[in-house]
Amino acid sequence: MAKGMGNGYPMGAVITTPEIAATMGHALHFNTFGGNPVACAVGSAVIDVIDQEKTQALCADIGTYFIQALDSLRSEFEVVGDVRGKGLMIGVELVKNKASREPLPADEVASIWEDTKEMGVLIGKGGLFGNCLRIKPPMCLTKADVDYSLAVLRKALQNHAQKA
Repeated sequence: MAKGMGNGYPMGAVITTPEIAATMGHALHFNTFGGNPVACAVGSAVIDVIDQEKTQALCADIGTYFIQALDSLRSEFEVVGDVRGKGLMIGVELVKNKASREPLPADEVASIWEDTKEMGVLIGKGGLFGNCLRIKPPMCLTKADVDYSLAVLRKALQNHAQKA
């Protein structure tokens, strides 16, 4: 894992079971950022801030709020097949129809994705068929940010429905 660990500072980490970790001593292994004392200090400071500001609890609270709000879109739009995630790692699966769960075609996903971007909300795309919107906002997200993002996504979905 990496990225957010250093709050922008280049670092990474490997997390595994003790059994797998034990085998690492028997093989040649290297890491780009391995053992860098500055990176270790940055990582430690980031963990301290996360603890002091109770960021994990905030992410659980805001993430639950976001997931529940996104889940309400399933009843509004035929193309929203599923909403899943935990905390602020959220996926919205777009489908051709709910009964078949057939993935929404790539050009239609791209249209919705571009529409949200043009309205000021940046999200990712992914999934096995490229039909999932990947929502991974920063940990400083507020409920007002969620409400705005939801309104933008709702509008993009409405625009898509009008084209169909």
